[in-house]
Amino acid sequence: MDSLITAAARALAAGDPLGALNRVALRDDAPALALRGIAMARLGDLVRAKALLRSAARAFGPREAVARARCVVAEAEIALVSRDLGWPAKALDAARATLEEHGDRVNAAFARHLEIRRLLLIGRLDEAERALAELDPAPFPPASRAAHELVVAGIATRRLRTKAARAALARAERAARHAGIPALTAEVESASRVLDTPAARLIVHGEERLLLLEEVEALLASGALVVDACRHVVRDARTAVALARRPVLFALARALGEAWPGDASRGTLVARAFRAKLADESHRARLRVEVGRLRAALRMLAGVSATRRGFALVPRGAREVVVLARPVEGDHAAVLAFLADGESWSSSALALALGASQRTVQRALDSLAAAGKVQSFGRGRARRWTTPPVPGFPTALLLPARLPGD
Repeated sequence: MDSLITAAARALAAGDPLGALNRVALRDDAPALALRGIAMARLGDLVRAKALLRSAARAFGPREAVARARCVVAEAEIALVSRDLGWPAKALDAARATLEEHGDRVNAAFARHLEIRRLLLIGRLDEAERALAELDPAPFPPASRAAHELVVAGIATRRLRTKAARAALARAERAARHAGIPALTAEVESASRVLDTPAARLIVHGEERLLLLEEVEALLASGALVVDACRHVVRDARTAVALARRPVLFALARALGEAWPGDASRGTLVARAFRAKLADESHRARLRVEVGRLRAALRMLAGVSATRRGFALVPRGAREVVVLARPVEGDHAAVLAFLADGESWSSSALALALGASQRTVQRALDSLAAAGKVQSFGRGRARRWTTPPVPGFPTALLLPARLPGD
């Protein structure tokens, strides 16, 4: 490797993409193309970066398997940043195996971190934790240690283990400062702000207030019966009943939770569960059936008693009933929550992260665009959606993941 390539690589490692480009901008050999691609990615021109990396991968000879694997890993990182979650995971896994086979453990670990970050975005926390457990960060250079701790913090945040998340972010901050890369330090600071941003609303006795993640964690560990509208679960400290696939029952549970310790009228329950403005006899009959199903589903947590004007929730062991809701609610709130991270998302990536059909997500995006809440750029498969970050609207509680005990 000649001196210009070495100098450009060192500039990139130090977080200086312009310095790297100054050394290789006019060269078209394979190493220069790869370095130019990485530099362009650091500068935000992801389309050009991807094209350069693919050209570099083709230009490397058959004996340069490690160099080609590094290009695949770099392209996978670009896909992750641009929220192209449908990129071929098998290609990245093969590249990681090649790097491990040839002793490039740092870049192999980086490839593994990319896999884990993708699993985090689509809510597959169990798989992410198993993959993370296979990595030992001790021999990593500072930049890789910071990336590792960011992944640890991401998992802990989504598991609502805020103390572990803060400890991991503190380690990431020290490693990023040691690495001396401003962009990495900024990423750590951005991740840290999530823990200091309201993550949910608490509704109790008709009053509402915003909660931080630490307060949400404490609430779920308390003796209260929580109707969790973020994950569509009714739970106490030991038992959880998932109602995500039974929306009518959850609507009834939430209406009863918001009315506690009083009762909810039959008209209110019909309107919330069936979206009917006027309750006729058929609605009342259906309400009795659905309330019976709710009793059966919540039998370990609470009873549902009939009153003169409606029904009331009667917790069995808890002393209080509270409702935990999203910070902002309304049509397509979950889509807005993912776009609030400031990144550009494709509709297919949003569908994968939300566990919904792409057509459903596309209709939601069209509706939000008509209301001026989101904007798009590009066409066809290159079309991406974005919106300015919404204050007080983190995505941690909206990711499709399970908490311990679910």
